[in-house]
Amino acid sequence: MDDAVRDYIDAIPPEHRLLFDRLHRLVLEAHPDVAVALSYQMPTYTVGRRRLFVGVWKHGVSIYGWEQGRDAGFTARHPALKTSKGTIQLRPDDAAGIPDAEFRDLVRAALDG
Repeated sequence: MDDAVRDYIDAIPPEHRLLFDRLHRLVLEAHPDVAVALSYQMPTYTVGRRRLFVGVWKHGVSIYGWEQGRDAGFTARHPALKTSKGTIQLRPDDAAGIPDAEFRDLVRAALDG
């Protein structure tokens, strides 16, 4: 991981750091070969030509960048978390009720070739 990504992560407010760390860990577990760099000023996880963006916002963590239909049914099961722009916006309380397996499935669907 380069210094720019490390600086981004180090600057995450404590109230969102646990959620970000959880998602970061799940991406790395699903794809140990993932490349992580800043793109659009947020950590971007890349495997081949597929990318997944994970960024912190004032209320939580957002995930976006997967191709339509490549979310393993996550947005169908959690429609209130998806915005009109196709972003999943997770507040820490929302994410607490979602098992790691669902996030792993989302990551795999988004990044598998």
